[in-house]
Amino acid sequence: MSERTIDDAVSLSGWRKSSYSDSEGDNCLEVRDGYPHGTPVRDSKVSHGPAIVVGDAAWGAFVDAVKGGAFGRR
Repeated sequence: MSERTIDDAVSLSGWRKSSYSDSEGDNCLEVRDGYPHGTPVRDSKVSHGPAIVVGDAAWGAFVDAVKGGAFGRR
């Protein structure tokens, strides 16, 4: 993967909030689908901040683990 971070994540449109995010907006993760270098992930409270770009295989494994209950729910 050539790109590991995006310095100003607001430069990309199409972010969506994780369905596992806190309903009160305190612990929100946003991802962007369709990015050519992996899956960008950012903290929704810091939209102008950086995003990390996670490789597709690693992101898929993480999502599968979350769906499988590996991390539990708060």
